Amino acid sequence: MTTQTATTTAVRALDIDRSHSEVAFQVRHLLSKVRGRFADFTGTIQFDESNPQSSRVDVTIQARSIDTAEGDRDKHLRSADFFEVDTYPTLTFTSTSVTPRGDDTYDVVGDLTIHGVTRPVTLPASFLGAAQDPWGNTRFAFEAELKLNRKDFGLSWNAALETGGFLVGDEVKVTLSIQAK
Repeated sequence: MTTQTATTTAVRALDIDRSHSEVAFQVRHLLSKVRGRFADFTGTIQFDESNPQSSRVDVTIQARSIDTAEGDRDKHLRSADFFEVDTYPTLTFTSTSVTPRGDDTYDVVGDLTIHGVTRPVTLPASFLGAAQDPWGNTRFAFEAELKLNRKDFGLSWNAALETGGFLVGDEVKVTLSIQAK
């Protein structure tokens, strides 16, 4: 008689906890950097720690929620010069593959859509671990950072400077700090 023991790990279906997560960015403006964030976003993570290749990520960001702590600038960013939020109300990311790179680090490849333009991107992501909160819920933490060229997504508005160069840089650094439950 042969006995087989199957070991299965559950794929954890996690919802991003917006109140403990952040989608932030920075871009050069003249000589310094302007930082901002998107305040309204939702997402799910199907996380299989023992078989990361079967994991999946889906995120939707409300473009109108852009916040750089400067009302006039935010209004300009919502206009047709940049995000054109009435026509393109969301930014989305849908993963197509997850590949382990090392201990708790992964390349999350997927389709990023901004301003109606979809391009493949790779998010170098880290799993920071899991912990139980005071109410008995298990929370999972992830971080990712990538650089994008805003012009690749049709965000090309700029102003030439008298001294040469342009007002707004093309490279945007995006930082994700995610807690999910």
